[in-house]
Amino acid sequence: MKLSPKISELIDSLKSLPGIGPKSAKRMALSLLSSNKEIGLLLSKSIEDAILNIQLCQKCYVLNDQELCEICNSANRNNNSICVVESTSDLYSIEETSEFDGRYFVLNGLLSPIDNIGAEELRIEKLLDVIEEFNSKEVILALNSTLEGEATAYFLLEKLKKKDVTVTRIAQGVPAGGDLNYVDNNTLRRAISFRTELK
Repeated sequence: MKLSPKISELIDSLKSLPGIGPKSAKRMALSLLSSNKEIGLLLSKSIEDAILNIQLCQKCYVLNDQELCEICNSANRNNNSICVVESTSDLYSIEETSEFDGRYFVLNGLLSPIDNIGAEELRIEKLLDVIEEFNSKEVILALNSTLEGEATAYFLLEKLKKKDVTVTRIAQGVPAGGDLNYVDNNTLRRAISFRTELK
């Protein structure tokens, strides 16, 4: 039996999400349609509301609903350290460890010539401005251990050599080729605690 075009369209939309394959998308679509329609409409409203109202923080570029996020607005954060992460999701993962009390800078990507992502797209100059503004003494590179993550880390190291900062990298308790989203909190806590300076 052929699926209704509307159901197929919903399945295709769900498949475009990261980590959702055809079978998962089909299960999710059919579950949404066969359960209480109020749940589906509430989900739809939440997605629309988030898409229309979530923006990038003007200082650290984390996704949030303010011009300046809660962390950038906080007077209780340690200005001496700035942790550079690839994504908002990585920032949340580190925050959940309660191990880091400094500032963040979210790249929202990694250097990737194939995807036309260069230093400008990652706002590297803005990072340098933030370091200057807070007079930070340490920049922690908390990037995934992928080829792009390594390339971005070494590119940043070269840029930061001109600044009076210590550049550290989270300890390699995170497996090579791993993604911070899938690392358990204890491993991530150790990786933050035992970060090492890049030479």
